[in-house]
Amino acid sequence: MSRETEDDAYAAFVEDAWPRHLRTATLIAGNRDLGEELLQDCLVKLYVRWHRVGVEDPHAYLRRMLVNGNISRWRRFRRETLTDQLPEPAVGHPGPAEDGMDELHRALRSLPLKQRAVVVLRYVEDLTEKDTAAVLGCSVGTVKSHHARAMARLRTVLSGTWWKNQEVAVR
Repeated sequence: MSRETEDDAYAAFVEDAWPRHLRTATLIAGNRDLGEELLQDCLVKLYVRWHRVGVEDPHAYLRRMLVNGNISRWRRFRRETLTDQLPEPAVGHPGPAEDGMDELHRALRSLPLKQRAVVVLRYVEDLTEKDTAAVLGCSVGTVKSHHARAMARLRTVLSGTWWKNQEVAVR
């Protein structure tokens, strides 16, 4: 395949993948800005490897890159020194949604990384337990365990009225 053909295939993939994987990256990373940064970093790395990827499902490859990239980012963040000074708020950015999604995002951010990844992959990406296990590189039993713990934590953290106001199908 010529470089121009590969570039066209990659551009078509990114156009198709961006909205879907931005949602996943945002929920895994904890906010939209970090999600956009994570997705952009992963797409740059994917472009460099595009001719070698050779996978049947580049979406699955990108999902795995997002999970791994977020874990790496989290490890780097842990080594940073925290201060008591808050950064200036961004100008022109809208505030949190009034529909209860900000409460859900806060609750998701309170979950450990693996549990958050399981919830996002299962409910946002709509992956099966088997596919989630493949993305995370663990067993199906581990996915079930993380899922059960995450859902128990979310039920504790989120108020009872939140669950009644949302159309959430718990699998």
